[in-house]
Amino acid sequence: MKKKLQLLAAAMMILLSINVNADTIINSDLNLYNPDVRKCLLEASKSEGWELKSVYMNADKKIVYVFSKDSNDKVYISK
Repeated sequence: MKKKLQLLAAAMMILLSINVNADTIINSDLNLYNPDVRKCLLEASKSEGWELKSVYMNADKKIVYVFSKDSNDKVYISK
């Protein structure tokens, strides 16, 4: 059991140390809590060729959208 916990801790540290190549876009005018804003963001991103990879709520209780295109990522964080 102790060995599994050590392995889990090592894996977490490796994941945290990996440098992710992403553009972080924080737009104070973008209210991701509004469903109409989210719909427009999804439609505009799709029309430009961006694929939605992930949607989650971070530790600060902010909605995060991650889009990918080729080898680039864009991260939208609500204010």
